Amino acid sequence: MAIGFMEVELVKAKELCDADVFDGMDPYVVIQYNGQEQRSSVAKGQQSVWNEKFVFKVEYPAPSDQYKIILKIMDKDFLSADDFVGQAIVYVEDLLAIGVEDGAAELKPLKYRVIRADQSYCGEINVGWKMSSLDKLNEDGRTASNIVANLQ
Repeated sequence: MAIGFMEVELVKAKELCDADVFDGMDPYVVIQYNGQEQRSSVAKGQQSVWNEKFVFKVEYPAPSDQYKIILKIMDKDFLSADDFVGQAIVYVEDLLAIGVEDGAAELKPLKYRVIRADQSYCGEINVGWKMSSLDKLNEDGRTASNIVANLQ
């Protein structure tokens, strides 16, 4: 089994459905992968920009249900519970396979559809991906702790 790190580059969202009509939209993204979860900062409006990077530990091969990344868009509320806006689900098995085979793999930011709980369209989110195997990182003289520290 190969171990490595996947960098998720959260770029922006557009045309998000406004879940909070009276107070404007304050979206953030919860990124979930294989039991790991990270959260973006809170942005402003339906055309939000984050330009943030997150790092997740990955293993390949793994059971097929572990290749799914959930990008859950939430609307921050200050007086009540945060509202679920929608989510995008991205399967990254091919990215991880290439990353293990070649030592690294990258997908420039792409648009993914944001879908509500009722399966209706609710905007789009731009996300990029990089995967580096631990073997490749060690060959390059970099350690996992250095990579994580440089991304923060």
